Amino acid sequence: MRTRLWIALAATVALVAVALGYTVHAARRVTAGGAALTLDAGATLFRGPDGRVSARTPEGGVTVGERTCDRFSAASGVGLCLVVQPGAVATTTAIVLDGSLRETRRIQLAGIPSRARVSPSGRFLAWTTFTTGDSYAAAGTFSTATGILDGRTGNLVTNIENLQLYVDGQRYHAPDVNFWGVTFSADDNTFYATVATRGRTHLVKGDFAGWRVETVRENVECPSLSPDGRRVAYKKKVGSGWRLHVLDLSTLADTPLAESAEVDDQAVWFGDTTVGYGRAGTVWTVPADGSGAPTRLVEGTSPSPALAAPQTG
Repeated sequence: MRTRLWIALAATVALVAVALGYTVHAARRVTAGGAALTLDAGATLFRGPDGRVSARTPEGGVTVGERTCDRFSAASGVGLCLVVQPGAVATTTAIVLDGSLRETRRIQLAGIPSRARVSPSGRFLAWTTFTTGDSYAAAGTFSTATGILDGRTGNLVTNIENLQLYVDGQRYHAPDVNFWGVTFSADDNTFYATVATRGRTHLVKGDFAGWRVETVRENVECPSLSPDGRRVAYKKKVGSGWRLHVLDLSTLADTPLAESAEVDDQAVWFGDTTVGYGRAGTVWTVPADGSGAPTRLVEGTSPSPALAAPQTG
């Protein structure tokens, strides 16, 4: 009896040791993967299903890091990670990352994360939070705060609501103006965004140095400027939902994309011919000319495509 007891005890110890060994080994794999993850220009960065920043190679391999974000964006070796801080009144921490995903700066913000975007050069970082309400579903039922950080000078604007706004060429003032969804040009000065006021949404074109924006067109939300600077991918209100479209900025011609499902995301560009976006926990791509069909890229959200930094000047 005593012998059988010792044998059973020894077997249990062995099983525990194996289990512990496997756990440690698995933990090391995760740590190694996280340590190896960088903002590599050759990989598409995205937010994985568990919230961790991950990278997908062109061959389809995925590396999972340790940094967890609620919204994420990266370009030219600079990352922006938005993390919600729960509480009686939720807040957001904006964390600026270097190419190895090390924190270089953090900014405390009001509200919950909505949008994040890094300029093509990596110089400017923009974000939007909901300060009241939690969706763009109905104008007037929410309030946003959109900020921009100049990573080169350190200049921080936590809310761009004091931009000089021109609607149809006229200086405009109203207490209900909301900005969201900033997207940057390669010149590190021009940007586009959405402005909502009095139940209408507008695409606005901004001059950062001049600190002014002017309306371009109505019913354009969450714009994303193409690398060639000629088009904007955006979500358009159609009925009670949003459909992805591409707007030609020179002609204002509008092209619906082949994604027939509703998309509530700020799209990204994979080169000048393909638009990427998150829908139902998956990153998809679709041709930018309205042809073809959506293609599943990877499970996750907040994609940042592997694009080389633009050459300016």
